[in-house]
Amino acid sequence: MSQTFDIIVVGGGHAGCEAAAVAARMGCRVALISFSRDGLGAMSCNPAMGGLGKGHLVREVDAFDGLIGRASDAAAIHYRMLNRSKGSAVQGPRVQADRKLYRAAIQQMMADLDTLTVVEGEAASLHMPNGKLSGVVLGDSSIVHGERVILATGTFLGGRLFRGDERYEGGRIEERAATKLADQLYGHDLPMARLKTGTPPRIDGRTIDWSRLEVQPSDDDDWTMSPLTKERTNPALFCAITRTNEKAHDLIRSGLDRSPLFGGDIQGEGPRYCPSIEDKIHRFGDRDGHQVFLEPEGLDDPLIYPNGISTSLPTDIQQAMVNAMAGLERAEIVIPGYAVEYDHIDPRALGRDLQLSAIPGLYCAGQINGTTGYEEAAAQGLVAGMAAACAVQDKAMPTLDRANSYIAVMIDDLVLHGVTEPYRMLTSRAEYRLRLRANNASDRLTGMAIATGCVGAERSRWFEERAASKTRIVEALDEQVGAEALIAADIAVKRDAGKQSLFDWLRFPNIHLDDIATIRPDLACEAELADEITEDARYAPYLKRQDAELRDIRNSERISLPDDLDYSALPGLSNEMIDRLTAARPETLAAASRIRGITPAALSAILVHAKRRAA
Repeated sequence: MSQTFDIIVVGGGHAGCEAAAVAARMGCRVALISFSRDGLGAMSCNPAMGGLGKGHLVREVDAFDGLIGRASDAAAIHYRMLNRSKGSAVQGPRVQADRKLYRAAIQQMMADLDTLTVVEGEAASLHMPNGKLSGVVLGDSSIVHGERVILATGTFLGGRLFRGDERYEGGRIEERAATKLADQLYGHDLPMARLKTGTPPRIDGRTIDWSRLEVQPSDDDDWTMSPLTKERTNPALFCAITRTNEKAHDLIRSGLDRSPLFGGDIQGEGPRYCPSIEDKIHRFGDRDGHQVFLEPEGLDDPLIYPNGISTSLPTDIQQAMVNAMAGLERAEIVIPGYAVEYDHIDPRALGRDLQLSAIPGLYCAGQINGTTGYEEAAAQGLVAGMAAACAVQDKAMPTLDRANSYIAVMIDDLVLHGVTEPYRMLTSRAEYRLRLRANNASDRLTGMAIATGCVGAERSRWFEERAASKTRIVEALDEQVGAEALIAADIAVKRDAGKQSLFDWLRFPNIHLDDIATIRPDLACEAELADEITEDARYAPYLKRQDAELRDIRNSERISLPDDLDYSALPGLSNEMIDRLTAARPETLAAASRIRGITPAALSAILVHAKRRAA
């Protein structure tokens, strides 16, 4: 039977689930096509969420009422705040999750969305009569109709698995690849290439000698990934650390001639920041060892994920390598590791809404755009789902830019620069990271999310109450107070420090809002809000300096560049600049300025030409 929807999402991974969910929250009729309903929300690699840069993305998706933060809390069995010794702007919240609980949480939240329909089957091809996108053809030849389609195919698009001499078609072990769809996209002459990722062997935790290993306990404070999570609910498990050694390295080297990575079978580039263990040994041969984090996969699951030894070596070499490490001498591999090579689209073919310019109505999100990681995929799914829903409803997208979100930093990087390896979010990619702390994502983004219509009643109430509390406290912090009053309250300051506002006193590293509340009890508030206000004060002088720069950037964002601008006709541009500008097709002068190698003189020439065309 023929079905018609506003939006069709292909793929039920992190990108697909967030895309389908946000469009459904906005009131669109959404179909999510997946090989299996049971696979929705599966964590196909490491059962962990967040980390440096990635934790910021989780909080930002959550600020739009996304799924990933609350599902992480529902499944969390180990919490760890990375970079805790550094400033809060670069700290990264990370949780180890129970695979089953995470998937169950995602599926329940999606089941609660009335306008979302899950369609089981293979998305065999795009339905494009007369060259216009109008739906998706399933493997049984039935058609799901809709003029907006989001491809969130992960590693399944033309996916191939490699382990030693073994070869399989698929995007995950024992799961099919989307080969027909890949062939069709190549037929449209889209700019496509291959990338590679991988996964380590899974070890039976009952065969590990934990007494020989360094234990890494869960953080004992009470932060969560989503502010809507009132408390941690699952038992906390520990992780542990072992290391590779010279014996393990010799075993790895002995198997390189049987590795598909070194035999030329895998052409795609792998992630620089998460290389395979054979890559590490080959590139860093002088290292005497590499850390391996042993992370549990679930409360009732004996499997352990050895983070740090992703590999496509033959199974016998994997087993010997594992047994060479301390504490793993008798460890048994349950599922050997493997590499995945898959198709991706050059993201420079996309607009900032992640829509393909060559096929109007077709959006791409996740690993199909050349990224790696659950968090990057979820953030792209959110953007693609919102963009498609806004197009259906004929309303403007929320204004995301590099000064208000890591999401925009990632999108900007992808559509302007493209990728030569799987893209991973890092805090160093954000010029304005002092503004983009993980703990102020709601302040930055939930207001615009509410205006866009993608936030439910529970979060709206929470945000309005919290915003009112913060406004009240910040206004009260204008009160001028002398050093003597703080000293009387046992707050260590110099007697000659003078008189200043309570907000300015918070700039002192030893003073927290909790300390101020001993003088003004009416300023006491919940811990996360107190931390946020304290950090706002400490970062205030630095943020003030950025304001003028941001005004200039936002002014240049208003200078639009025509999509058909012939950069080769502009004087003063080198061939390299012409190539990069033509490939990126920047929408604004500010976007052009962020393309690598574009000089101020070139920007002036572009500006003059743009003004002449507009006149």
